Amino acid sequence: MNHIACALLLFAVFASAEEAPGLLGIPVKDIDGKPTTLGATKGGKAWLVVNVASQCGYTRQYAGLQSLYEQYRSKGLVVAAFPCNDFGGQEPASEKEIKKFCKTNFKVTFPMFAKVAIKGGDAHPLFAKLTGKDAGHPGPVGWNFNKFLIGADGRLIARFGSDVEPDSEELAKAVAKALE
Repeated sequence: MNHIACALLLFAVFASAEEAPGLLGIPVKDIDGKPTTLGATKGGKAWLVVNVASQCGYTRQYAGLQSLYEQYRSKGLVVAAFPCNDFGGQEPASEKEIKKFCKTNFKVTFPMFAKVAIKGGDAHPLFAKLTGKDAGHPGPVGWNFNKFLIGADGRLIARFGSDVEPDSEELAKAVAKALE
């Protein structure tokens, strides 16, 4: 009986991946290790995918991301954080430790996902697509806290570097336009 339940769960995850367009249907795991997709997030009209790290000079951006999420959540923005240890080994912690760090230090309530690789041959399929030649804004991620804005159609709308603060006018305008 247990095998049947597992098979049904996997079928449901992959069926929802088929229904979600483009980038939104790529299988990911949440910070607790449960299979899901970006598109499975209820109420999402636009997704801001960010590669994050707890020991980075940009880590303070968690506060700005939380503020942006609170400002636009009711309109359909989903901030999606993907911890990554690819840059300077700045995210060595486990998912459990990362989750606690973010909740304790930044009161993070936006969705967080399992730690992923985002560069090289081990890149998670989501980041391989986000940075690939057909992405619309191709090229490798240079550091932590890069931001990728995805629309409801599952396509990459815009991309922002680490130096673009979550409270910047540039990012706020792109988010507002994506939510129209």
